[in-house]
Amino acid sequence: MCAGDGTRASGLLGGTLLEPNDTIPDVPAAPPAVPARPRPRGRTTLLIAAAALLGISGGTAVGYGIQAERPPTPLPALSQPRLEYPAKALPADKVPAPLPASQDRQVKTDGDLRKLIIDRPSGWSENKDVDWLDDGWMTVGSLARDFYSEDTMFEYLLEADIRRVAGAAWKKGEHREATVRLVQFASGVNTSAEEFADGQRSYMSGTEEGAGNEGDPVKGSGDGRYYVYGVDRKPGYLPFYRARAVIHRGDVMVEINLFDTRTISKKDIRTLAERQLERL
Repeated sequence: MCAGDGTRASGLLGGTLLEPNDTIPDVPAAPPAVPARPRPRGRTTLLIAAAALLGISGGTAVGYGIQAERPPTPLPALSQPRLEYPAKALPADKVPAPLPASQDRQVKTDGDLRKLIIDRPSGWSENKDVDWLDDGWMTVGSLARDFYSEDTMFEYLLEADIRRVAGAAWKKGEHREATVRLVQFASGVNTSAEEFADGQRSYMSGTEEGAGNEGDPVKGSGDGRYYVYGVDRKPGYLPFYRARAVIHRGDVMVEINLFDTRTISKKDIRTLAERQLERL
């Protein structure tokens, strides 16, 4: 420390008062700071994870070892006192006879489906002008094209396990035509034939084309119904009449259509539906 104008200054060093002429002893410099060694990162975490893994593996091994030394747990006894089927095959004279074809519906439908279509009515002839039939068979694509949304119907039929479609087309006179289609789905617990028929019947009563037409029941068919449409008149065209029947039996859905330029009676469509149902 110093002062101006010759004023004497004094300092304090180590608690000792220094005069201006006193010599300041040398003070040793402080040693340079040594940087601390960084601590390795992740080492502790790695050790903890390894210890946890060893603990889990060891615990699993011990658990399996204890379980393996235990005696097996016996299964519960069957609830029935004995099996329902005989231990030995029945003698030939006691084996029940198979159901006749008249009672076994699947025997009929597993054969040629075309043979289950009713015979052509008297006075009718084959309609060879239709392009959707090939030797009495109809493709799934041809069936789907008969609906407004072809792609949606095609996908629906495939998901419903459709099996095959048999059909017939007839004509009578100059303008009356008839078509019969048997749409068969996979057998077993599949209810697609019933669902397909239900959908078509609800379509008839719930759309503008059906005009709220509830139809009439087909005797002995359960939910089967037949419908007679109102006449469709357009300028420059002959009047158009139509009737339709939708029924199902087992895995087969039946659709019958009548077309004409003259009135179609309920008896005309009902007779075809009842005959077809009897044939199935």
